[in-house]
Amino acid sequence: MNIEVFRELCLSMPLAEESFPFDEFTLVFKVMNKMFALLPLNDDPPRANLKADPERSIILREHHHQIIPGWHMNKKHWNTVYIEDGLEDDLIIDLVQHSYDLVVSKLPTKIRLELQDFQNNDD
Repeated sequence: MNIEVFRELCLSMPLAEESFPFDEFTLVFKVMNKMFALLPLNDDPPRANLKADPERSIILREHHHQIIPGWHMNKKHWNTVYIEDGLEDDLIIDLVQHSYDLVVSKLPTKIRLELQDFQNNDD
């Protein structure tokens, strides 16, 4: 998966937005102003940082050398995923969806319900 396809994948998530809040080389993808993916555009090889469930991450990292542990400045658990290093597209899609779902699950109930309505109307 290349960077542009990864970007399109992130933006396909309901109400996802992108910005450059840190510098001009790091795209951030958010839902309801909460970050679910970071994409440094100047990394070689390209990699993305995605929120992760710690237990699931351990299993994934045991089976895929392209996934390494990471931390964000707020000490939340993240995975660094090398997106052009032989990982199957389906796995990358799953990792992005998981990261997005983790963020959505932490949103207030009212916002989660509005998001579900948005998704249902979009279908």
